[in-house]
Amino acid sequence: MIYCFSWNRLTKTIQCLEPALLEKNPDRLNNPDEIIWIDLSNPTEEEEQLVLRRIKPIHTLSLEDMTYLRRHPETGPHFPKVEEFPEYLFVIVNPLARRYRKHLGTETDAPTAQEAGESSNYFTQLSAILTRTTLITHHFEPLDCIDEVMSFLGRHRTMVDRGPDYIFHLLLDNTVDEFVPVLDYIDDSLDEIELELLENPTRKLFMRLVRLKREVILLRKTLIHEREILVRLSRGEFDLVETRETAYYRNVYDHLLRFTELIESSRELTTDLMQSYLASTSNKMNEIMKALAMISTTILPMSLIAGIYGMNFKYMPELEFPWGYPASLLIMLVAGFGSFLFFRWRKWF
Repeated sequence: MIYCFSWNRLTKTIQCLEPALLEKNPDRLNNPDEIIWIDLSNPTEEEEQLVLRRIKPIHTLSLEDMTYLRRHPETGPHFPKVEEFPEYLFVIVNPLARRYRKHLGTETDAPTAQEAGESSNYFTQLSAILTRTTLITHHFEPLDCIDEVMSFLGRHRTMVDRGPDYIFHLLLDNTVDEFVPVLDYIDDSLDEIELELLENPTRKLFMRLVRLKREVILLRKTLIHEREILVRLSRGEFDLVETRETAYYRNVYDHLLRFTELIESSRELTTDLMQSYLASTSNKMNEIMKALAMISTTILPMSLIAGIYGMNFKYMPELEFPWGYPASLLIMLVAGFGSFLFFRWRKWF
């Protein structure tokens, strides 16, 4: 699906355009008095050829990166990147997938540790082509950031006049803000696991911790890549990002930097909790082995006495003793009780 919007800087009006009009007159993309935003939402290959070959031709490598998720759905989206070409700026970011954010806090429906083998369960891909007067966005899944920015610009139409670099900043800002509920969910989950871990460390709790650690690792990897992109965008490295807009990119970078530090602390906490779980289960196993060893040691003298008198020799002393049986039981009880007292005295119990 192709959505095309045009903002006229002279008449201060916004209108929807048909892609066929731009195909007939592609020079409109270079008109300084007009700002155009073309959004490709789950496009077909024909729609991609129309926009990215005939209306606004881009480099073959950029087109390959844009369509990476279609060609390799099993490996997940392309990692975030930014490349500068003579006529445009090409950027890829990884917004959170709706199917992941929808299942936050639900242990049954959220991706399991096995399903989370690739980032395709958590992230999707948003690609952007940025020029002086044109913004082209490309994505295969519906994105909340696109809907929210379109809604914002519908209420504040004059903001479009600031150019494609400002619109793209709004997209990045909304994309980064989507991480807030995820980080809160991970932080609350780790606090809950930490409390449960002290009381009753179970295998189910450990598997939940493993899943969270996988999520934290994938989030950290994506946030680090996007942080590098925003560093380059915020320090004025690219001519297509005006100097006045770099302050807004720095603001987004500050948010992302804080989120990266939070996810880093969460990663360290998950590692500490896993080590605590392993130490707790090891101590629990040691207690069990200790108890079993005490029981075996307590029964050992009883077994020794029973074994001696269980031997089938014809000539054995005390065999004819009338109180032999109760005396043997008494000796066994005394030996077992004496072992117990000895263990208590050594503070092994």
